[in-house]
Formats: sequence, structure tokens, C-alpha cells
Amino acid sequence: MALAEATRNRIGPNAITRVAEALQAQVGGHLAADVFAAAALSHHLADPPTRMVDETEVSRLHQVLRSELGGPVAFAVSRDAGLRTAEYLLAHRIPRPVQALLKALPPALASRLLLSAIGKHAWTFAGSGSFTARAGRPVVLTIRGNPMCVGQTSDEPMCDFYAATFERLFRALVHPQSVVTETACEACGDEACRFELRW
Repeated sequence: MALAEATRNRIGPNAITRVAEALQAQVGGHLAADVFAAAALSHHLADPPTRMVDETEVSRLHQVLRSELGGPVAFAVSRDAGLRTAEYLLAHRIPRPVQALLKALPPALASRLLLSAIGKHAWTFAGSGSFTARAGRPVVLTIRGNPMCVGQTSDEPMCDFYAATFERLFRALVHPQSVVTETACEACGDEACRFELRW
């Protein structure tokens, strides 16, 4: 079975483990336990996953996060989880020599190389969705069929987890003033979740 087929509908464990860490830091262990219990994911809180997880678990966790805690707190937790995910990737998944190379390159070239790497590993965070990236000013990142938006409706873009992850990676490896703005979101009824990145 091809890798893409084997991992379809699955997402890397950071989408759960970093949310658990962020919840515990932002609202405390008791509320974190309540959120995971409401999402029927207490087992992941007790024994954090280390392998790809079913994207429906990730979707359910992020739905419960908003329904239980409300928008502002859910935003803070999701953003914190995204930052923690980026820090994990920088510490464990992106080799130091590659990081040094990207930092030494002009931002436009570093951006193209980083986008290529992100695209090759999109299966780890987009699940059954599809990811595209376009270099330029701004850089445009798009996720269609975003698992984190399944069953969600919102008056404003809500993919804070992804936005924070992308922003932290670009600040660390491309330009320290990189800023990501989600300009469209499937939860708002848009065709795709679209992120614009500028520095």
C-alpha cells in the first residue's frame, strides 16, 4: 500500500499531544481532563499518542475545545498548541544543518525551500485534506477538506493551530517578522482554509 493511502485520514500526534500540553498550561489539569473526556479521548491524555492518529479524533477534540471553553480560550489554547508543535518540529524533525542553511539564505529562497519541505510532509497534518503552497508576496498556504473544520461553523477563521505552526516555523527559519493571517476558512463557509504569510 502506498504511503499516501496508508496514512490517508490520519494526522500526526502533535495535533493531540500539543493541545493537551497547551490545555494544561492555559486552563489547568482538571479542565484539560474534562475536555478530553468530553471528546472521548481520555486515553490519549493518560497515554499520549506517539504515532499517527485518526483524523476524526483530532476533529472531535477541536470541536469540543470550542464548545466547552468558548472562542477566546479555545483560540489561546489552539495557538499555544500550534506554537508547541512548531517548537517540536524544530527540535526533533528539521535537522540542524537544514535549519542553519535556511537561516543563511535570502528569505525568498528560504521560503521556497521550506514550502517544498512542508508540502512533502503535508500528509502528516492535512489528513484526508489537500495542501497547496504558493511562494510570493504574500506566501499563500491552502488546506482543502481541512479535518479540523469538519462539523464546525464560525463567524471568523478558526484555524489558529495551523496559523501558529506556520508562523513560528517561518519566523525561526525564514524571517523573524513573519506574520500569518487566515483569510478564508471552511468553518466560515469558504471553499478552503487559506493562510497568507508576509514579512
